[in-house]
Amino acid sequence: MTDRGLTLPAAQGRSSVLATCVLRGAMAAGLGLGVLAVLVTVVWISSPYPDSGPGGALRAAASMWLLAHGTRLVRPDTLSGVPAPVGIVPLLLVGLPVWLAHRAGRDALAYGEEPEYEEGAEDDDGQPPLPPAWLPFAAVTGTYLLVGGAAVLYASDGPLPAAPLSAALHLTLVASGAVGAGLWSAYGRPRAPLPRWAPAAVRRLLVHRRTNAAVRAGSAGVAVLLAGGALLAGTALVWHAGAAQDAFLRLAQDWPGRLAVVLLALALVPNAAVWGAAYGLGPGFLLGTGAVATPLGVAGTPAVPHFPLLSALPTEPRGGWPSWSAVVLPVLAGLAVGWWTARRATGEEEAWGRGETALTAAYGAAACGAALALLAALSGGPLGTERLAALGPVWWRTGGAALLWTAAVGVPGALVLRWWWGRAVTSDAPGGRWSRFVRWRRKGEAVVDAVSDAPRVRWSRLAWWRGRGEAVAGAGSDAPRVRWWSRLARRRRKGEVVERGEVGPYDFLPVGSWHDSGAREVRWAALREASGGLMPDIAPGATVPPGDVVPGVDVAPGADTVSKADVVPKADVAPRAEDRPEVVVLPEPGGLVQAEPDAPEVPASGDGGDPRPESSPLPAPEDEPPAPH
Repeated sequence: MTDRGLTLPAAQGRSSVLATCVLRGAMAAGLGLGVLAVLVTVVWISSPYPDSGPGGALRAAASMWLLAHGTRLVRPDTLSGVPAPVGIVPLLLVGLPVWLAHRAGRDALAYGEEPEYEEGAEDDDGQPPLPPAWLPFAAVTGTYLLVGGAAVLYASDGPLPAAPLSAALHLTLVASGAVGAGLWSAYGRPRAPLPRWAPAAVRRLLVHRRTNAAVRAGSAGVAVLLAGGALLAGTALVWHAGAAQDAFLRLAQDWPGRLAVVLLALALVPNAAVWGAAYGLGPGFLLGTGAVATPLGVAGTPAVPHFPLLSALPTEPRGGWPSWSAVVLPVLAGLAVGWWTARRATGEEEAWGRGETALTAAYGAAACGAALALLAALSGGPLGTERLAALGPVWWRTGGAALLWTAAVGVPGALVLRWWWGRAVTSDAPGGRWSRFVRWRRKGEAVVDAVSDAPRVRWSRLAWWRGRGEAVAGAGSDAPRVRWWSRLARRRRKGEVVERGEVGPYDFLPVGSWHDSGAREVRWAALREASGGLMPDIAPGATVPPGDVVPGVDVAPGADTVSKADVVPKADVAPRAEDRPEVVVLPEPGGLVQAEPDAPEVPASGDGGDPRPESSPLPAPEDEPPAPH
């Protein structure tokens, strides 16, 4: 019934939106009343001896609906004639109106399957823009409160009327909180800035990047405490099964009455879990004015009515090992806070420092304490006057104990887990995971690759007599272990190898280019001398690059230039084929004429024969006569 969403056509305006919000608020309140009315009516019909007619059953259902919001009821028919308050709220019933009001606020702006629109923006598909947030909030909440006010008036003539002031306060808080959370979800959970009147400390706390982690850590601690409290309550109920069965049989004689008792006991199971958590934390809970039950025992005289769950409460003046074992519960809650904080501190995004980890764990402990204080205040209350005026845990004691326990265990636990989980980073580095604690180790003792399948070297680095570089294990290395007595022989062998010259570092020396200007001028000077003075001279001051070796020319070490007299090659030395220049000058009578680049070179000789030496690789030209003297 509640799964069907009301869709709005594109042509509807603000009035249709308001009508839908009003309808949703009325449906949320009416569904809550209807569910409880059905249960009460079933019990009334099945009862063989009903105390009143159907009107009394419906008024009782309205009173139960108001009690689910935290409203304090009043029982006027008492033996003393003084009206007795009924203030213990079944926490399981609280979930029904909270869920319905939250759903009403979330679906108040449902335009269809995709209601994600920005406030004041026009939609491309013709959907009307979202109205301001305060408008649907006022419509849904106001309608819900109108139905609640009618329920208060209707239940005033019943067996359990509601206190008007308490009803106004609790109905407003529950309805506005649940509807506001639903509307926040409908608008896409925006994060608007806080108002100006908000304290600066609250602003800094809410915008801090670790607040989310602290809330999650506190929620983990609360979950552990509630689960442990429910376990303690169930164990106590089994331990006192006889007393619980006797109270159940005495309270109701027929099956419809027993069914009503079972339903009420199920609604009070979350209350029993909170009471068990308070018992495990140490402060315990009140069993009437002047009586308190703790793990150390029960102080005072308990005054509790005959009810199956209350019959399982401890009554021994001094506790034993079963009650003392409840101290394990807050320790586990503190470890949960520390575990969650350390998990976030060593996450993939960014590693936290020790101070930030401890501070986040402390914030988580504070959140856990605040949540337990709120639950303790809701789970207890009065069931009458005088000695029954106080039942359940004291909120400030329970919250303070939860804060102290989770902080005392969670903060050091978070630091220890952070170090323990962070040791893997250290183990991947050279030196192993314990290297930070072994200050006397020598570098290069053992290097184990992080991705290697080879066994880790853990305790070998503690041997101080081992030398540097004894064992180096690479990725997948199976090298044998080198002992200290084999160092001398190894060093001797290394020295012998270097002396024989079998192994040694070497490199290629740079070689100058054969076509640079300095080498070319030197070669031309050699050709000039070989030609018998027919070739032009090289100007003095030509630069000779270091390292060039010219046949027949002696150049002093460190000299940068060479003069005409210095370049005197041997007469029988001819230029090599690979050293031939691109342009060759052939002497002719009457001057020098530049020949073609492909013309062969014919140097002059003083003996009138073939001027080329026998070692010349060039063949004699056939078409040209020999050069004249």
